[in-house]
Amino acid sequence: MNKRSYYFDNAKFILMGFVVFGHLLNSFINDNELIYALYKTIYTFHMPAFILVSGFFAKGYYKKGYLAKITKKLILPYIIFQVIYTVFYYFLYRKDTFQLDLFDPNWALWFLISLFCWNIMLLGFAKLKPMLAITLSIVIALLVGYVDWVSNYLSLSRTFVFFPMFLIGYHLSKNSLQKLFSTKIRLTSLFIMVIVFAFFYLMPDINYKWLLGSKPYSELEQASLISMFKRLGFYGLSVLMTFCFLSFIPKEKHFFTNWGTQTLYVYLLHGFLVRTFRESDMQTYFTNVESFLLLGCLSLIITMILSSRLTASLAQPIIELKISRTIGLVKNIRHSFHSVKKQIDKLANN
Repeated sequence: MNKRSYYFDNAKFILMGFVVFGHLLNSFINDNELIYALYKTIYTFHMPAFILVSGFFAKGYYKKGYLAKITKKLILPYIIFQVIYTVFYYFLYRKDTFQLDLFDPNWALWFLISLFCWNIMLLGFAKLKPMLAITLSIVIALLVGYVDWVSNYLSLSRTFVFFPMFLIGYHLSKNSLQKLFSTKIRLTSLFIMVIVFAFFYLMPDINYKWLLGSKPYSELEQASLISMFKRLGFYGLSVLMTFCFLSFIPKEKHFFTNWGTQTLYVYLLHGFLVRTFRESDMQTYFTNVESFLLLGCLSLIITMILSSRLTASLAQPIIELKISRTIGLVKNIRHSFHSVKKQIDKLANN
């Protein structure tokens, strides 16, 4: 594995930690303006950065078998987890009826559908010049906000709204990223992120749902010409904050680097823990700023556990539709069992 791979694995793990943290924070945004500002700050970059990185690795979209590969990797797990989450919600929320809708993504499953669509959309957009393709995608995203039926269904809204970030990542070169790692850029990035946080804190009335990309303008405000320019402003903010975040990612291998290769496990599984947390009495223990540091630690622990080899070994059959890790786990357990048995027999004979 080279340094560039280390960089992106580091980025994915850290971003996944922010995704979990953001979802846990959601329970408290109406009670604390400081937390609400932090929440909105995180949402300016965590999914946009994830999408940009996904676009960077989509450069092989034209290769033979690529479509079949991403269908298996994205659509099949989506269907499986759409069913699992529907059953989970039925019991968690004690619903009266069981309704399964494969076209209305549960939890964060929208990303799988959108990522599949973005790869398909590359077949046309990649043939255009980079600036033309990105500009056209932004124009489409701005106009689609006026279409009320384009919302969460089939993740259509997010697919169009976040596609420009995917395209930027697709056209991003390794050399372009090298410019982010100077001390001057990092200090500037830190300053910008602090300013953005302060802005959100001083302007608490800004609706965070603008950052989700899942709603038409009519559900955010009275749709007008200004709505389009607001979305354009949030685009600029997300691009800026995404590159600010990426400037802080280490390029070297660290203890968490390998965990960054298994963020799909965290993404698909953390919803069970977060939803349970939201319905539990645990929330009552988080009442001040200091306690939210513990919430950040909890997010890190969840991310580490769900991206571990053990989790991957147990969940691989339903996420990757493979059993290689599971077989390896069984072999390791058997080996450990036999080793222990030999030690016990040796002690007994002595």
